[in-house]
Amino acid sequence: MSDISVRELNWSADGRRLVQDVTFSVNRGEALGLIGPNGSGKSSLLRCVAGITKPDSGEIAYGGNPLSKLSTRARAHHLAFVEQMQHSTTEMRVSDIVALGRIPYRRRLSLLAEEDHAIVQAAMDTMDLIPLADRMWRNMSGGERQRANIARALAQRAKVLVLDEPTNHLDVRHQLDVLRLVRDLPQAVVICLHDLSLAARYCDRLIVMQDGRMVAHGSPEAVLTPELFHNVFAIDARLQVGPDGKRDVQIAH
Repeated sequence: MSDISVRELNWSADGRRLVQDVTFSVNRGEALGLIGPNGSGKSSLLRCVAGITKPDSGEIAYGGNPLSKLSTRARAHHLAFVEQMQHSTTEMRVSDIVALGRIPYRRRLSLLAEEDHAIVQAAMDTMDLIPLADRMWRNMSGGERQRANIARALAQRAKVLVLDEPTNHLDVRHQLDVLRLVRDLPQAVVICLHDLSLAARYCDRLIVMQDGRMVAHGSPEAVLTPELFHNVFAIDARLQVGPDGKRDVQIAH
C-alpha cells in the first residue's frame, strides 16, 4: 500500500482548470519531484494533495485512508506540508516555530514532553539552526525562515512530507543539504523544484506538469528527453549521467 495515492484529481479556479486528471502514488523512502514551467499547476496540485485546497473531483489517500475522512490530528500524523515562503510578523522564536511540529502529538494545553524536546532539537540540528534557537522570527533572513519551516516539518515526524520549492531563498550549501536530506528520508516525499538539475539528481521519479496536466511521469532518465525539454520548457537541453551516476541537465547556449 502506498503512503500517498492520488487518483484522477481535478481542480478549477475562476473558471480555469488548474489541475487535470492527475494520478500518482509514492511509497515510503521514495522522493517524487514535480517540475514544470511557471503556472503549470505544480503548487495548485500540492495544495490539493496537502488538503489546503479541496479538489473538484478525484481521490487522495494516505496509507489507504481517504484524506477527506481524516481528522485534523490524524491528517497531521500522515502529512507535513512546507509551503513556499510566506511573509509573517510573528513574535515567536526559532525553537518555538520548530516545536509547532509536535502539536499533533500533545494533549490539549499540555507542555512538550522530554521526547518532544529531543525531536525538536534533532530537527534543528539537522537544519543547522541550533545557533539560532533564540532568534526571533522577524529578525531572520528568508533562508533562515525556510530552514525553520523545514525543521518544523521534520519535527512533525509525519509519514509523508510535501515540499513546495523548499530550496527557494537558501544558499547553495543549504540547498544541497536539504536535498540530500530529502533523498535519504525514510518517509514518502513529494517535492516541487524549480532547478531541473537538482530535480534530476535528487528525485527517484519525476512528474512533469504543463497547463495543469501531467505530461510525463517516470525516472529522470526516462522523462528528461531532449524532446520534452523543447516541448515543455522551450529550451535545448539534455540529461547527462556521469561515471559516478550523478545526473545533470546540460542546457545549450
